[in-house]
Amino acid sequence: MRNYLFELKEGLLISLRAIRANKIRSVLTTLGIIIGVASVVLMSTAIKGIDQAFQTGVASLGSDNLYIDKWAWFNNDIPWWELRNRKNLQMEHYKKYKDMAKLPLAVAPTSWTQQTIKFQDKSVEFVFVQGTTDEYIRTTNLTFDDGRFFNELESNGGRNVAVIGSEIAKKLFPNGGGFNEYIKIKGNKFKIIGVLSEQGSWVMGNFNPDNQVFIPIENVFKSFSNESFSSITINVRAPNSQMVADVKEEAIGIMRRVRGLKYDQPDDFSINQQEGLLTNINQTIGVIEAAGLVITGLALIVGAIGIMNIMFVSVKERTKEIGIRKAIGAKKRTILVQFITESAIICLIGGMIGLGIAVIGSMIIAQFDFPSTVEIDAVILAVGISLITGVLSGFAPAYTAAKMDPVDALRYE
Repeated sequence: MRNYLFELKEGLLISLRAIRANKIRSVLTTLGIIIGVASVVLMSTAIKGIDQAFQTGVASLGSDNLYIDKWAWFNNDIPWWELRNRKNLQMEHYKKYKDMAKLPLAVAPTSWTQQTIKFQDKSVEFVFVQGTTDEYIRTTNLTFDDGRFFNELESNGGRNVAVIGSEIAKKLFPNGGGFNEYIKIKGNKFKIIGVLSEQGSWVMGNFNPDNQVFIPIENVFKSFSNESFSSITINVRAPNSQMVADVKEEAIGIMRRVRGLKYDQPDDFSINQQEGLLTNINQTIGVIEAAGLVITGLALIVGAIGIMNIMFVSVKERTKEIGIRKAIGAKKRTILVQFITESAIICLIGGMIGLGIAVIGSMIIAQFDFPSTVEIDAVILAVGISLITGVLSGFAPAYTAAKMDPVDALRYE
């Protein structure tokens, strides 16, 4: 064991001297590894960031929710024209469902329109203005930086009150505030009674509550009837995740009665769940991950081939040195370990440089509100890939050096 450790130490020192003697060549050789490691670490952190942001967005809306809608969000088995020809869901359907349903924790209708929001000389375009009732807040996990959601009296009376998302607040009130101020939506003044705290669900785009404004649904029908969706969505929240299936079954039975369907008629509505949304994003992430792995794999293969070629050159240049070492008693194992160690060190240096580039890249990306941080598993991944690539690409040259005949090696010029 002591001899083996001595041989390993000696091989390591020789390898380090060889790398120092050829600094530029060693750095150029590692370029493929640098690119490969930087790519795989950045890809890993980006995918985790996307997944984390999406999970945060789903959590802010409530994970026990069902959405009764005219449209099927993710069911490709139903032709789009059949969905289009379904009867719109109206407020009367919502009211009947709410009266008949016994299991949900909360039920709220939603209808939206896209508008420009103004405050003095500032404006934000293409904002989703969502009309709903006071019970909507109970179907979500939204929290407030300031104020509250509108109450039953304000909701039923169609008062000109609004709750704004955190991003809307930042754009209209860059110095803070917003609570109790008045914004204009298509010429109508709305008093801000609540400002939502940041939900962080950036991947949902305009469907992110941070980028939305909430007003009583009666106001949507009154002020934006020509611009809002004519069909509403009914948000239903189950008491807990175990009861989602029961709430869904009850909803199907009630909606068939409400819509006046006969026993042999298919449903003319859809009950959407967030599992479909999660499945969809997971498929997208899977495609991104596969593409990233292919690109990373190509970079690492190119890097490994480059290192293998340079190691073959190094073996040729040091043939006489190998012959001398073998002549004075160095074993094949010692020579093999020496060159594999040299290859692994070169790759490890490249991996550390690539990791450093990935960390800097991650910090730059984070400045654009992208949740990107290099975690410990990414560091372990970078080191592991570097060492494995070094060992594999250095094995053939090391084996060539180890099996050299000392007499032929000493004659080599």
